[in-house]
Amino acid sequence: MSTKKDWQAIEKKVFMQVFKRIPVTLVRGKGTKVWDDEGREYLDFVAGLAVVSLGHCHPVLVKALNKQAKTLTQTSNIYYTIPQLQLCELLVKTSCLDRAFIANSGTEAVEGAIKLARRYGKVKLDGAYEIITVANSFHGRTLAATAATAQLSFQEPFTPLPSGFINAAFNDIEAIKAATTKLTCAVMLEPIQGEGGVNVPDDDYLKKVRAWCDEKGLLLILDEIQTGVGRTGTMYAYEQYGVEPDIMTVAKGMGSGIPIGAFLAKEGACVFKPGEHGSTYGGNPLMCAAAFAVLEYIVKNDIPAHAAKMGQYLCDGLNRLAQKYNVITEVRGKGLLLAMKFREEIAEPVGMACLERGLLVNRVKPDALRFMPPLTVSPKEIDKALDILDSVLKERQ
Repeated sequence: MSTKKDWQAIEKKVFMQVFKRIPVTLVRGKGTKVWDDEGREYLDFVAGLAVVSLGHCHPVLVKALNKQAKTLTQTSNIYYTIPQLQLCELLVKTSCLDRAFIANSGTEAVEGAIKLARRYGKVKLDGAYEIITVANSFHGRTLAATAATAQLSFQEPFTPLPSGFINAAFNDIEAIKAATTKLTCAVMLEPIQGEGGVNVPDDDYLKKVRAWCDEKGLLLILDEIQTGVGRTGTMYAYEQYGVEPDIMTVAKGMGSGIPIGAFLAKEGACVFKPGEHGSTYGGNPLMCAAAFAVLEYIVKNDIPAHAAKMGQYLCDGLNRLAQKYNVITEVRGKGLLLAMKFREEIAEPVGMACLERGLLVNRVKPDALRFMPPLTVSPKEIDKALDILDSVLKERQ
């Protein structure tokens, strides 16, 4: 049997070197726990980057995959398939949107939303095509999504990028107003910025943006790829801000580990005609059956309410550590999407020390750790994670 060192050597030899990986090879998972190739156990508070919503290998997901894999896996979108339509029906039922398109990932969902907004601008806004996004956002890895992502570190290696994206300041309605021109067709925002550092806007910010879009006849696109499907304590984060988007992107937690995404839209924004968008694999029966089972379980068992309760429990614990250790300056986020900010750029060594003690956390910024465990996490597991973090911070004093 190959050792951990063998697999990491193989990765360096055959895989494109685009990831700065944590030096651990994971081979198995169950619930909030994962194990490496040497049999060591870890508490997983990364959850596949906020993906594994029901925990690793949840029975409802495994059962749905097994059943559908024996029935029908791929047909293309030339034909009707039941799992796809079941999933779309449930997505519409559990949101404020009217129609859905199923993609293979979050970045594909963003691409679809961008295309729909541009098509809307061409049809309804005299050819307007520009989309306003905000600083420290993250919308994906394709070229258009990279152009929309207002972080130079992601953009500079790939310039010149596709045009049509205007980057404004975050949490600043006046910046969005100033960026709006006759060429603007939409504003695209994350309700809470995930990859940007778990940045939470003012309570009235999204309402102000919604009002501005209404005044100017613009589409409001909310990127709920990380915040959606219960992660912030409600089914979608927009519910907590008293607004409704015209277009919304979803992915990550809706599949609890399988690759799938979607973008949804209000009826009035659905201006695509046949042939103007599509996907070979998007919406295939295998992934849709799995995602439907996950989403149905989340709804029936009110997982968002559990996430809200556990999120508050984790937040309270992190704030107690902030009172105890002067190096912590802030705890921020909603539900089970939280970050701890430090006075110094120590997130990486703190995260590595947690790893050594059996806890996986994410260095989202040099001075910030991100916590995004499965939505099914228990108080006991949170207590254990807090104890590990406490011991790491105590040693740094």
